Amino acid sequence: MPDASTPTQRRVPDAEPTRDQIRRWRRYLADEVAEGQIYRQIARRKDGAERDILLGLAAAERRHEEHWRALLGDHAKNPPPPSPHRTLLRWLAKVFGSVFVLALAQRAESDSPYAKDQHATPAMVADEAIHEEVVRGLAARGREKLAGGFRAAVFGANDGLVSNLALVLGIGATGVANQVVLFTGIAGLLAGALSMAAGEFVSVRSQRELLEASSPTQVTLEAAEHLDLDQNELVLVYRARGMSEEDAVHRAQERLGYFDCDCNPSFSARPDGSQGPVDRSGDYEEIGSPWHAAGSSFLFFASGAIIPVIPYLFGMGGIAAIALSAALVGIALLGTGGVVGLLSGASPLKRGVRQLVIGYGAATVTYLLGLLFGTSLA
Repeated sequence: MPDASTPTQRRVPDAEPTRDQIRRWRRYLADEVAEGQIYRQIARRKDGAERDILLGLAAAERRHEEHWRALLGDHAKNPPPPSPHRTLLRWLAKVFGSVFVLALAQRAESDSPYAKDQHATPAMVADEAIHEEVVRGLAARGREKLAGGFRAAVFGANDGLVSNLALVLGIGATGVANQVVLFTGIAGLLAGALSMAAGEFVSVRSQRELLEASSPTQVTLEAAEHLDLDQNELVLVYRARGMSEEDAVHRAQERLGYFDCDCNPSFSARPDGSQGPVDRSGDYEEIGSPWHAAGSSFLFFASGAIIPVIPYLFGMGGIAAIALSAALVGIALLGTGGVVGLLSGASPLKRGVRQLVIGYGAATVTYLLGLLFGTSLA
């Protein structure tokens, strides 16, 4: 990232700026002011390196701001409001200051018009390209923290939406009574949510058990004093854990008390060179609790699966209920897809439409099958 003290190489227009140029530069100025405010707002909620990086971005935006002020002269007074996108970003940064804001800021940096504007300096064009990568890196940290829970939430809710909409539409298309469709939808909700919960419980529990079975035990500390140095299986233990022969011999002799101190901390049981049993209780924090995973999956699936059933809960039936159910699920699919796009740095609209098309595609197949079976049974 360029140093905040680096001067901006200004391109002074050859003639008096046109009305169109003034309007465009004033818009650039407003957006630069807003972007600087966004980064400063987020920085207030951060500390350490992240705060310094965000303030560095704000300083760079200030340089860009001064560039447009110099070109505009008196026209720089009372700039217009920033673009709606940056206005929203500024408000979100003030209220939340979260990874969602950084993901949106990443998209804003990638859409910079400076590369096509002859009055933006090469340094400014380069700044904007670098800013996108800086913000991408900051957003990636937040995405990593959200990855597990976010994945469970989005995919659980999405599964509930699509599977129960397909079930409700398929049964509804056969022409059965509204109560049958309602009970089928509730049964699908419970069956799917329980299946998701059981699957997550078994998956997380099995993963923890696998890691526990693979983790080294402290048996070497207890058995070391009784080992025969001439036939020392202790070396084999450390070699089996991936150490080189030299490192394994050093560790084994260390365990047998041949060293008063650890001459090479990299051979030690702990990174700081200290000895004794190693507490591995925190090794599985990223995996999480199987009960928590099961409960979350149940709730997320159920929250999605209840939406297609809502019209039938209020006594609706027929085509009206099917249409409303599809519409409600469509809105929810657009929402979940949009959030995925937002956090991934992609277009929320495109991701939302993709989710919608996939969900409606699955539901259409079951609806047509329901019509087919309904006609054949009539």
